Amino acid sequence: MNNQEQNNEQNEKTVREPTVAGQFYSENKEELTQVINQFLNEAELPEIQKQIRALIVPHASHAYSGRVATYGFKAIQGQNIKRVILIGCSHNFYLNNAVIDGNDAWQTPLGQVDLDINLRDALIKESSLFEINFDTHKPEHSLEVEIPFLQTVLNDFKLLPILVSHELNKDDLEEISQILSEHIDDETLIIASSDMSHYPSYEQANYADQKVIDAILTGQVSNLQDTISQLEEESIVNLDTCLCAQTAVEIVMEIAQKKDNSEIKFLKYANSGDVDFGDPLRVVGYSSFAFMWDNKDSAFELNSEQKSKLLEIAKISVEEYVKEKKAPNFEIDDFLLNEHLGAFVTLKRNGQLRGCIGQFSPNIPLYQVVSQMAVSAATQDSRFTPVQSSELNDLEYEISVLSPLRKIDNWQEIELGKHGVQIKKGSRSGVFLPQVATDNNWDLDKFMGELCSQKAGLSWDCWKNDDVDLYVFTAEVFE
Repeated sequence: MNNQEQNNEQNEKTVREPTVAGQFYSENKEELTQVINQFLNEAELPEIQKQIRALIVPHASHAYSGRVATYGFKAIQGQNIKRVILIGCSHNFYLNNAVIDGNDAWQTPLGQVDLDINLRDALIKESSLFEINFDTHKPEHSLEVEIPFLQTVLNDFKLLPILVSHELNKDDLEEISQILSEHIDDETLIIASSDMSHYPSYEQANYADQKVIDAILTGQVSNLQDTISQLEEESIVNLDTCLCAQTAVEIVMEIAQKKDNSEIKFLKYANSGDVDFGDPLRVVGYSSFAFMWDNKDSAFELNSEQKSKLLEIAKISVEEYVKEKKAPNFEIDDFLLNEHLGAFVTLKRNGQLRGCIGQFSPNIPLYQVVSQMAVSAATQDSRFTPVQSSELNDLEYEISVLSPLRKIDNWQEIELGKHGVQIKKGSRSGVFLPQVATDNNWDLDKFMGELCSQKAGLSWDCWKNDDVDLYVFTAEVFE
């Protein structure tokens, strides 16, 4: 057993130390920060109106490709991103499928970034195409060089570094893309790290790279594969490879193809011959792309076991708090139940409402949200007196797991029975769950009127005014 494995067994935090600091980028924190901020100030982005879900960025040394990579990272600056899935191909090992690093964190001169252990464990369980390996990631530069950019433009994110095979077959590419796609929510960004043409002349690089750029912009993996095959057959183009992490790029493109209203935005191209010290006779190409799509009304789908566990947590939480005045602690290792999803807990007694409280956009796992909201519904709903011990056997529990809030510009987007709605005007706000409309047989006018007047304390028809903000969400409801 090696030292790394012993540390894991002892539950000590294992950290991947930087491999190419001082070579691909500065190992001095102040100097590195200054260089990246200078790149950010120089980058002039095209207009981007949607939230970016994915990037393609290059991974050479910052001196060569840093300015091009910065276009991608500047485009996500300010977004609420809590998790980054970073994909590349190994420059040092032959791989079969997809290899995730086994450490707990990665270190750079700018500090440590924790890995998303829950997601890593979930992927390993979901498919044999994913495996964990420390050694494969240790010497690899293509993912490491992106981390300082992410540390500069994001706050408090977790990382999942993956190296994939250069030779994924169609079925494996589809399976990996599908599984990753299911874990990309509104707070997740996926990045493919890849350079473009390797070692043709400056003119040949511009020719070949433009064809690859055009193929990527079609959004079709088959077009990209055909274009690269054609370029490799052309004798006028003397290059080793068109995309050194082609399969990583294909995964991002496959994921984008699965999403609603996906768009691709070309951000920047240059090659190593464009820098003052570059050799125009032997260059490497670099490009940045942004991918946008609608995660419209997205929510995770829970299976029966997960639903039963949440209902059990709600019931135990209420009963122990009412009896002991102390909330219980739970330890849950299920991936979805550890996601930061909002939830409402509704209590009924003899079919009548007994309490209902919920939370959007929590910073704690779903199972903890359910536990806390169950106790709050039993003890803090101002419409009711706190639940007493004598009532516990009569309580019914209903849980609504929420998708992220989505702001809408027009009330006509509301789909009655499907959407819950939150309305805001100044300091006043109110929310109705989707089932309120169906449970009460309300039409849209009644649903929205009651929301405005009863819940938000506003005028009945304020929902039609331009000075209110409307948000919709969906809910997975079970009892």
